[in-house]
Amino acid sequence: MSALRKKPGSTVKIRMDDTAVFIAAGAYDRKGFIALANNAFGIDLGTNNIKIYSRSDDSILVEKNMIAIENKNTLFAYGDSAFEMYEKAPGNIHISYPLSNGVIADIKNMETLVRYFITDLQKGNSRPAEFYIAVPTDVTEVEKRAFYDLIRDAGVKAKKIMVVEKAVADGLGLDIDVKNSQGVLVVNVGYETTEISILSLGGIVLSRLIKTGGLKFDEAIRAAVRKEFSLIIGGKTAETVKMSLSEYEKDVKSAVVYGRDIVTGLPVEREIPTRLVDEALEEHFNTIIDNVKVILERTPPELAADIYRHGIYLTGGASQVCHLSERLAAGTGLKVNLTENPVTSVVIGLEKIIKDDNYKSVAYAIEGMSK
Repeated sequence: MSALRKKPGSTVKIRMDDTAVFIAAGAYDRKGFIALANNAFGIDLGTNNIKIYSRSDDSILVEKNMIAIENKNTLFAYGDSAFEMYEKAPGNIHISYPLSNGVIADIKNMETLVRYFITDLQKGNSRPAEFYIAVPTDVTEVEKRAFYDLIRDAGVKAKKIMVVEKAVADGLGLDIDVKNSQGVLVVNVGYETTEISILSLGGIVLSRLIKTGGLKFDEAIRAAVRKEFSLIIGGKTAETVKMSLSEYEKDVKSAVVYGRDIVTGLPVEREIPTRLVDEALEEHFNTIIDNVKVILERTPPELAADIYRHGIYLTGGASQVCHLSERLAAGTGLKVNLTENPVTSVVIGLEKIIKDDNYKSVAYAIEGMSK
């Protein structure tokens, strides 16, 4: 089919497999027509990052799930732009995460973020679309319903809203056939929470959500630096140290940080040994390991046998922290499988559900709200 030529006020007739299709020539070119036919989005709302898959251009957007509000009612910035201002903004600009511990804490600001991100992906040309949204399993029905309400009320012209359990989408994103009868253990270490799930036959057999994640790791590093060096560092600095730890150890050098000295109140530079960071993170690593063991103790024997053969699938943004996978393997005696795309594994799973009809059955509508 040749590309359509724009000619305002006219109508173009094209033929595909002997089926006539009429399109206003001024409205869509060939690419635009395909985008209209395949307009669907997969959304993974993380506390730290929002990930959105757009079928029309087959792309994944990853931005900070953060919003900056000026004088309590004016949108100042959102996404990565808001994160750049974090911990640097004046008092009249409030910067926040609309999600807390994996659930929506500020639905008004979250609606604003979703609306702007979807509008950006559609390049300002808002069109009706289908939405598939990932939700945590181990939360209340009211909290799950809030995800549905968010899309419905965000003003994004949702013609259909389907919900997918986050762990199931995670499994698909890790190239696991979640619809078979084999047991799979997925550990998703996020910003504020870690979700531990046993999958089988397209559903979740056991799930546990704990409030330990990347933020707790950062706080532990800040506390250790404060105690050891009487130095106050920011959250961004702690996160940089955490994510660069493997590089520091490989190069056998300390982390250089900048902060405020508690005694003098002046800005200073300090070298932080990697040993201190390792020790600060150990307690939280052990919390994750202990909770994985709790899930394994409750797992039916046949599924436990599958998990022993396949090992643990570790994903999520904070799973990249140095030594976590090794500690998890040592603590459970199981092989740990790492993913190449830990931040986007859930949204990649949503992409598969949107594209492949074989996986559509794992998505469902909230009872009493299907369109």
